[in-house]
Amino acid sequence: MSEAATLQTQLQHEAAVDPVENPLTPDSKGKLGMWLFLAADAMTFGAAIAAYGALRIGNMNWPTPSTILGIPSTAVMTFVLICSSVTMVEALSAIRRDDQAGYRKFLALTVLGGLVFLSLQAREWTHLIAGDGLSIKTSLFSATFFILTGFHGCHVFGGVVYLSVLLLRGLAGKITAAKYGLVEVAGLYWHFVDLVWILIFTFVYLI
Repeated sequence: MSEAATLQTQLQHEAAVDPVENPLTPDSKGKLGMWLFLAADAMTFGAAIAAYGALRIGNMNWPTPSTILGIPSTAVMTFVLICSSVTMVEALSAIRRDDQAGYRKFLALTVLGGLVFLSLQAREWTHLIAGDGLSIKTSLFSATFFILTGFHGCHVFGGVVYLSVLLLRGLAGKITAAKYGLVEVAGLYWHFVDLVWILIFTFVYLI
């Protein structure tokens, strides 16, 4: 056998024994998947907010939001959601240190913040529907308001369920420092939900 043929056979054998390692780890795959989902979701929310702006600019009879919506109570909702982002950061920091007690405490506070936000939003909707007689059929303003805030509320509810599962797994001792990537991925989703609400609060309630 020639030297070239021998070298080629050796290289083929090495390639078979030592395949190219996949650069994506399970954690990085999870983050990549979440980033792709958030990118698509951001386009959905962006289109909805843009549609709201276009309808508002084109309608001369559009009401002033502050005369209908409760700005102070919504500001409290916004503050609660921002605080929940802080506790989410603390929960991730705790599990990276393998501080199980800190992880459970801060993640529970994050879930609580989401539940408080949903409760205040339900209270606002009840007041607008029962007290002011607004509905999705009343006007373009009420239709866009209920669609935007309702769509976001569904995301908050999904986040609460998501984080509650991680909390239950933490209580069972199944979330450790080695699995902090699961919490990090959940944190990306929760921070995105908070950021979107700040945009909705600004464009729908304040401007």
